[in-house]
Amino acid sequence: MFNRSILDILIGIPGIVIGLAFHEFAHAFTADRLGDPTPRYQGRLTLSPLPHIDPIGFIMILLLGFGWAKPVQINTRYFKKPRRDEILVSLAGPVTNLLIAIVFATIIRLLFTSTLLFSMNVRTLSILYSMFDYVIRINIVLFLFNLMPLPPLDGFHVLSNIIPLRYYRFTYTLQKYSTIILILFIVTNISSYLIGRPAGLIYNTILRIFGI
Repeated sequence: MFNRSILDILIGIPGIVIGLAFHEFAHAFTADRLGDPTPRYQGRLTLSPLPHIDPIGFIMILLLGFGWAKPVQINTRYFKKPRRDEILVSLAGPVTNLLIAIVFATIIRLLFTSTLLFSMNVRTLSILYSMFDYVIRINIVLFLFNLMPLPPLDGFHVLSNIIPLRYYRFTYTLQKYSTIILILFIVTNISSYLIGRPAGLIYNTILRIFGI
């Protein structure tokens, strides 16, 4: 049981690293392209996971299934259209996670229909499949989780830039209690309904599309 748990953790590491690093890079890249040099100055315009991974958040997601990366800081004063551009920056991360899931589904499809398959032993093949499969699963979860309209998630930044400015006080109040709101969301069954079930639906849909 213990050894299997360790193996599961090791198999999950690449998916988590890829998901978090690409997510934050997408934020940084989009902000940079829209005129904000802040992520570039802070060394976040890279696919290397080291500037993006928060050690505690990384360990939490490994052991408990939820965690966080280092958020990319932006300065909306550099944007030509601050509300629109912040929405684009916020959406860049989750959309990238979904694209990663699709890319790795493609990789699995190509791998398991190629002659390379016959040169691998069953154990290696099983581990490789589990690793790629987890990349798909975790990136779908990251896609949905970060789109939740809860502070400090990307979905909240999208929502706060869509609703009229007169509701600024309301969104500011939500941000003050963001930690409590997020913990309640994670530890209750609400997250399983809003993330777990849709994640399973998206996962199964992707597998059907690619014939996996």
